Parts: sequence; structure tokens; C-alpha cells
Amino acid sequence: MHELPVTQSIVSIASEEANKNNVKVVKEIRIKVGRLTGLMPSCIQYYFDIISKGTVVEGAILDIEKLPIRIRCGSCGKESVIDMNSYSCSFCSSNDIKIIGGNEFYIESLEVE
Repeated sequence: MHELPVTQSIVSIASEEANKNNVKVVKEIRIKVGRLTGLMPSCIQYYFDIISKGTVVEGAILDIEKLPIRIRCGSCGKESVIDMNSYSCSFCSSNDIKIIGGNEFYIESLEVE
């Protein structure tokens, strides 16, 4: 259910940016979503279709890219991408890791007419 307020923010931010720049139509909104956020693109799309009605972003394509979980190992110092089931270094198998990516959420860009 946390997709609803997130989607409201997407519509609000994109609409504000469009209005500031005298844009009448937003064609596409590119969004980056880290895997650790737990956000589901299908739910964001569902809410977007409802919330965007009557706004400058109505009908815009949502291009949602899921970003991987990235870590830095405290033992060997290397960075790698891991999946949700393995929280250890891909190089040395150490559990001394720091998550450095995967919890992001941001609008990367808007394509407008």
C-alpha cells in the first residue's frame, strides 16, 4: 500500500515541474526504483492511471527501472551486485558488507511536448 503516497508524489512533482516550465503535455516519466524499496511497478502504474486523470501527466508512459542491490565489502573492499537471498560478498563470501545501492527512488527525467 505504500505505492499510493509514492505515486501521489510522482504525479505532484512531475506536474509541478511541467507547470513551472509551461509544459502542456508530459509524454513519459522515467523513474528509478531500488529493489530494497519494496515498491511494485505494477502497483505504481495502477495508481498512476487513476491519480493522473485530469492532470498534465495523464496518459504519460511510466518507464520504471528496477535498480539492483549493490554492496561494498568491508573485508576485500570490492563492490558487487547481490540478490535478495544472499547478503554476502560475491568475491570473498564475507558478511562484512555495506549496502551502497538498491534503496533509491527518484524521478530521473520527464519527456515533454
